[in-house]
Amino acid sequence: MKVVILAGGYGTRISEESHLKPKPMIEIGEKPILWHIMKEYSFYGFNEFVICCGYKQHVIKEWFADYYLHNSDVTFDFSADNRMTVHNNVAEPWKVTLVDTGLDTMTGGRIKRVQRYIGDEPFMMTYGDGVSDINMNELLAFHKAHGKTATITAVSLEQRFGVLDIAEDDSVISFREKRKADSNRINVGYMVLEPEIFNYIEGDATVFEKDPLERLASERQIAAYKYDGFWQCMDTKREMDKLNEMWASGNAPWKVWQ
Repeated sequence: MKVVILAGGYGTRISEESHLKPKPMIEIGEKPILWHIMKEYSFYGFNEFVICCGYKQHVIKEWFADYYLHNSDVTFDFSADNRMTVHNNVAEPWKVTLVDTGLDTMTGGRIKRVQRYIGDEPFMMTYGDGVSDINMNELLAFHKAHGKTATITAVSLEQRFGVLDIAEDDSVISFREKRKADSNRINVGYMVLEPEIFNYIEGDATVFEKDPLERLASERQIAAYKYDGFWQCMDTKREMDKLNEMWASGNAPWKVWQ
């Protein structure tokens, strides 16, 4: 099963770093947060990724182009035919497709643009700026058991994001803006989507979290995977510093790999 990661936004709330690179390339412990997200999925056997690039896409592409080389011993033989030999490669077992989904394309439009790389099959999708210790296999099993078009991970946090109204059968009833008195769960990504999802996206201007998810909610076609474990986004410098401190201390819950 493929994993789609949205990595094309401007990251304006963390402009101290994002003026130089896309937000998914901002580092935790000398590795981009995008790498951390991919390591999470890879631990559970999901190794095929489709990255939706946009803002400063060349930074993402160049990083992956160099990753194999930087993580291996290399011999350059200039005396013969300018041969390069890679020794004891320790790169990841990943297949990564990097797609230019446009500079100003909205989240739904980015997903629509990678449809040809997904094909007619279910896929996972998440945002390129948040880490979690979710068990991906349990998430997938939950999705299959509920038989809906979409499953989204719902975390209970006092945050600034829109909130979800969830029925007793785990169906999402509606999306709405957060109110001060709310303690409802929020959508944090880590989704499983059926290929029918593409029918709900019109084009580049479609915000995935608006019309597509709202329509699916009205049809009771979203299941909420209510998760009470660790999740943290990196939307501000304060959150970036927090994640780096956790990594440096050896207390990084999302590091499920060895």
